[in-house]
Amino acid sequence: MRSKWSEQIHFNLMLLPGMILVLLFTIWPMGGIVLAFKHFIPTKGIWGSPWTGWENYSYLFDTPVALRVFKNTVVIALMKIGFGFLIPIVFALMLNELRIQWFKRTVQTIVYLPHFLSWVLLAGILRDFFAVDGIVNQMLGMFGINEIMFLGENFWFRSIIVGSDIWKEFGFGTIIYLAALTGINPSLYEAADIDGATRMQKLRYVTLPGIATTIVLVGTLSLQNVLNAGFDQIFNLYNTLVYDSSDIIDTYVYRAGIEEGHYEVGTAIGLLKSGVSFILIIISYGLASRFANYRIF
Repeated sequence: MRSKWSEQIHFNLMLLPGMILVLLFTIWPMGGIVLAFKHFIPTKGIWGSPWTGWENYSYLFDTPVALRVFKNTVVIALMKIGFGFLIPIVFALMLNELRIQWFKRTVQTIVYLPHFLSWVLLAGILRDFFAVDGIVNQMLGMFGINEIMFLGENFWFRSIIVGSDIWKEFGFGTIIYLAALTGINPSLYEAADIDGATRMQKLRYVTLPGIATTIVLVGTLSLQNVLNAGFDQIFNLYNTLVYDSSDIIDTYVYRAGIEEGHYEVGTAIGLLKSGVSFILIIISYGLASRFANYRIF
């Protein structure tokens, strides 16, 4: 045992800085969740502030804001999950049918690049595109269509949020399915050719069954993101005019905790989201284990 430890000590030392960072910035701050059950007084600190029990949650659910942020979070997240789940599958199947390899690789690279761009950068680009005097409105004006406040109207804003997120991430999802497609045995396609199968029949009876496990796995694991509507994206794009359709849990936590100084309310709703998300993670991994034979341990 001692010799084995001495052989692996350099690996353990390599892990030590990361473990220290996790301890300081992830584990240690967890003690602050007690704020969800206290009335925070800055002069007394977290531990000296009086306990209030469930009062913060009572206050939270008595306000119309709570229903709005939960509704917006679930609606936006489900829209992203639904469209973001289907589009990569369709696009991967389309790319797989291309026979010109250089064109296939070029398209794959182009659609994958937005994944590496931050929402701070993309938000600036989208603001320029959809501004009242932006490119989109200028093009609409050429057809006699009046200017539209895309980033100031609830309907258009939510559509832009979902559409831009799909545009940014579907290239990454496509790679997952393309990797799964490479695992299909080529002899199955050869047998289908001998039987006289058309391209659509091969797609239906060979390709889709070959990636069915990956589709089920990605779909079930995506359930854990039902309460993650994308803070970075929405925070960099939204404004007071579109709170009714875009104010989500994470943005409300930021405003309540950081801007308004209601740290206990922000902590309470953040803790509630974390608890629900933990349950969703357990459910999604249970479904993935059952239907896709996917296990972590």
